Amino acid sequence: MHIFRNIVFVAAIVGLAAGLVLTAIQQFGTQPLIVKAEVVEQQREAAAEAQPHEHAAGDHHHEEGAWEPADGAERFGWTLVANILSGVGFALLLLSASELKGGLKSWREGLLWGLAGFAVFTLAPSVGLPPQAPGVEGAPVLDRQIWWVATAAATAIGLALIAYGRSPLAAVAAVALIAAPHIIGAPQPTEPPAIPHDLAHGFVVAVTVTGFLFWATLGALAGALRPRFSDA
Repeated sequence: MHIFRNIVFVAAIVGLAAGLVLTAIQQFGTQPLIVKAEVVEQQREAAAEAQPHEHAAGDHHHEEGAWEPADGAERFGWTLVANILSGVGFALLLLSASELKGGLKSWREGLLWGLAGFAVFTLAPSVGLPPQAPGVEGAPVLDRQIWWVATAAATAIGLALIAYGRSPLAAVAAVALIAAPHIIGAPQPTEPPAIPHDLAHGFVVAVTVTGFLFWATLGALAGALRPRFSDA
């Protein structure tokens, strides 16, 4: 029970710090691109609505009452809360997994675990399902979720086999697991993006770099703090 309390406490500190770092980076990286994409999307929708069109009876409907945070302080606040909660959740996952291998001993070891988390939760899924800016239509949500979870799980198991496997068979199995979701292929959208290619590409790059910095921060902090609260 004492170990559990220590892990939760460290995860709360690490998640708070990593969430703050992520939010700060997003304000200069992804947020400006999101705003640009939203402007393009709104202009496209306005142009489409201005065109004369007909609707069959009972065929015309709009979603109303869908809530979204207002621009400015409200959006920033909800983004900060979401990032901190994500940081705490991922820190708990990283610390719990590392405890199964004896716990983190240094910030360098924590950084390696953080980079593994980046590979599992950001890099590998992004190969098949790049992050989507506003105005980019994706495949059905359930199909994307299934592929994303399967890819993350296969990548995590594959990396574990590479790190801790002690036989050529384990290495072959690891490579096969990591490659399998990409060979099968991710569900793809049926429509082209409504925003310029350069903007969509820039958003993917920004999200990937942001994710790398988030996981590096999370892992290094977890590795630096966990030994200070060790029962040893």
